[in-house]
Amino acid sequence: MSEAGRPVGFIGLGNMGGPMAANVAKAGHAMLVYDKAGTRERAPAGARIAGGIGELAAASDMVILSLPDGKVSGQVLEEILSSNSRVVRTIVDTSTIGVDFARRVESRAREGRIEYVDAPVSGGTAGAKAATIALMYSGSAETLERLRPVLSAMSKNIFHVGDKPGQGQAMKVLNNFLSATAMAATSEAISFGLAQGLQMGTMIDVLNASSGQNTATSDKFKNRIQHGRYDAGFLNNLLLKDITLYLEGARGAGVAKDMSETLVALWQRFVAAEPGVDFTRIFPFVKDKR
Repeated sequence: MSEAGRPVGFIGLGNMGGPMAANVAKAGHAMLVYDKAGTRERAPAGARIAGGIGELAAASDMVILSLPDGKVSGQVLEEILSSNSRVVRTIVDTSTIGVDFARRVESRAREGRIEYVDAPVSGGTAGAKAATIALMYSGSAETLERLRPVLSAMSKNIFHVGDKPGQGQAMKVLNNFLSATAMAATSEAISFGLAQGLQMGTMIDVLNASSGQNTATSDKFKNRIQHGRYDAGFLNNLLLKDITLYLEGARGAGVAKDMSETLVALWQRFVAAEPGVDFTRIFPFVKDKR
């Protein structure tokens, strides 16, 4: 339950939001939840179901968002602001929406006297279920301590990365840029090794004991690719969205972008060929294109 004794509001109960909301409920917090795609079948046990965003905004002073993109975050904010009976004091946005969009949404929320906290998460569906996701909080330290009892139910790894809106987004998209780079580069390297007659399992073991070790070799190839499961739980189109946001941010900041331009072009080809599949399937795509 929030500081004022009201239920925690949660909007967006998808692959990440669903398990995050469930962990908040398991921690004993009263919850009011809503998902446009269908709330009843996605709601965590014990949570109350809101009939719409307006109803939720009239009952919850703290609202957590887990939404597909900045456009949807902006639309939800406008619905909250349009509720005449709203009591919302703070919005915590765990969505990945990019630096510029986070700044715009925060400014609009501030106009409506709502504190907007930019707090994207990373760690996949397994991390969301285990509450081991990294939560990249950008906002005031005072607000973080006020929200910590709820946020710590979702994440054992809360990082206060900055005070300004957009800094959490910057941290998230640079992380996913590196993750996407590791997946693409490792897929090419493993394809090369297979062409030389090396065994995938042997290569993974050697890489994980060598300087080439990365998250793709230590997790994705070891646990999800060599056994043919391709079950990381994150779709390729969503990763493409994230690294495109990184590229846009890099261009806006005037920093080096040679790697990201090449990487985005590769993931664009992958998504065009196989839309909406697990992002670990970049390996057979790269391998078959050699």
